[in-house]
Amino acid sequence: MNVGFIGLGIMGAPMAGHLIAGGHSLALKTRRQVPEVLVSAGGHACATAAEVAERSDVIILMLPDTPDVEAVLFGADGVAEGVKRGAVVVDMSSISPIATRDFAARLAERGAEYLDAPVSGGEVGAKNAALSIMVGGNEETFARVKPLLDLMGKTVTHVGEVGAGQVAKVANQIIVALTIEAVAEGLLFASKAGADPAKVRQAITGGLATSRILELHGERMIKRTFDPGFRIALHQKDLNLALEGAKSLGLALPGTALAQQLFSACVANGAGDRDHSALVRALEIMGNHAVAEG
Repeated sequence: MNVGFIGLGIMGAPMAGHLIAGGHSLALKTRRQVPEVLVSAGGHACATAAEVAERSDVIILMLPDTPDVEAVLFGADGVAEGVKRGAVVVDMSSISPIATRDFAARLAERGAEYLDAPVSGGEVGAKNAALSIMVGGNEETFARVKPLLDLMGKTVTHVGEVGAGQVAKVANQIIVALTIEAVAEGLLFASKAGADPAKVRQAITGGLATSRILELHGERMIKRTFDPGFRIALHQKDLNLALEGAKSLGLALPGTALAQQLFSACVANGAGDRDHSALVRALEIMGNHAVAEG
């Protein structure tokens, strides 16, 4: 297919690379310079989002937040100015479900289809083509685009109509945040009580408490490797979506609110650009004790 890809950051660049390796022609655009490795592999760097749309039958977005997606779609030289009738816009960003439905309606007026397809799996999942992809939109359109999604993800699920993918992603981010918080509390307790947190982590990975977050992020907490796979500031954004949605639905999400406050404490201490596993730092500051030296 002729594919456009806009947003070539930590996750977008390897995702685009998998599509090129899969034999697809890619038109590329990002805020900074398009990575040379993608151009060398056959990708075409474009000057504007409109140019990407003009060259593409499927346009994929991988952007930080709702305003970024709106600007790329409907701003000056945006996708809407170049999109062809019958083209499909696939937004793999994590943004507001309400805004998603609005964007889909506005593009439908131009004859374009829309799928929201946010992902989970972070940088590791993007590099290994092992992302979990949650898709909302027309089922026939999903079937048309699924071969592309299969090149980037291990689990690709059609959740429902437009917006359902974003709802699933918000639910995912609630669970991830609360699990990170639980792992952080457990390892902090173990360390303060005089046990080796690395050995405690090893012991409990064989029991009911095991999880990918205990495996991967627990190791980050112990080894103090907080270079971002997924930044705290971005997870904050996702939890804001959860809490705003909960308010409109009349729901109480107390654990989500707690995790958001811990992320806010990290940001206040200069850790907004660290990996979300660095949530442990907020607990360490309150407890005047670190899980491990580093």
